[in-house]
Amino acid sequence: MTPNALADEIRARATGREGRFLAALAGPPGSGKSTLAEAVVQALGPGARVVPMDGFHYDDAVLEARGQRQIKGAPETFDVHGFAHLIHRLKSEAEVAIPIFDRERELSRAAADIVTPDDRILVVEGNYLLLNEGPWAALAPLFDLRIWLDVPEAELDRRLLSRWAHFGKTPAAARDWIDGNDMPNIRRTMAGSKGADLVINWP
Repeated sequence: MTPNALADEIRARATGREGRFLAALAGPPGSGKSTLAEAVVQALGPGARVVPMDGFHYDDAVLEARGQRQIKGAPETFDVHGFAHLIHRLKSEAEVAIPIFDRERELSRAAADIVTPDDRILVVEGNYLLLNEGPWAALAPLFDLRIWLDVPEAELDRRLLSRWAHFGKTPAAARDWIDGNDMPNIRRTMAGSKGADLVINWP
């Protein structure tokens, strides 16, 4: 499904609804969620915007204190309750500040962007939006449309090697991080994500 086709599907489902329409775009690490979300929002035009889950990463200092620095990116390393609170606010409040994750600096910036009253269609993207585990399982029912990106594991591996090279990791360091961190999260999301209304490949 192309971004334009997905935008048409979202627009059709949102037509006639009162309040904001929230579409969840979920998939494993490396599946292209952020790229697709931006393309869909561009196709939707004014009144649509992306809301990323990654702004709810715990800070590295918190992860160090908890002994979780080496699993950064796993479900346990996000403030899931804070993210759920944001989703509730987006459904009921006209203007909401959202945090944004700065990948270059590897930290979240609080209140780095604003969802305005004009933003009526929100494409919320993140790895664990459909994860059927613990507190994450409460998220899926909050969305009006649930989309899962289905990408083969070998392709995810290739994309992640390219991503980490872009951010300065050596091939050996990238391989170690993927095998010890990204791949367990990939398999966990692929096995444990449930309830998608649409399953698509991208690209």
